[in-house]
Amino acid sequence: MVPLLLVLLLVLILFGAGFALDALWWIAIILLVVWLIGFFVRPSGGGGRWYRW
Repeated sequence: MVPLLLVLLLVLILFGAGFALDALWWIAIILLVVWLIGFFVRPSGGGGRWYRW
């Protein structure tokens, strides 16, 4: 019974980590798209970036 519970716990941990990594990949892709839009679309005055850093 204990090995079965350990295997189920391991599956739950791996599933949770996989979901978290998948969510992090989507967040990274969204941030990359926003950064690229900000890189190519500059304000008309000043010629600087739309962000301060």
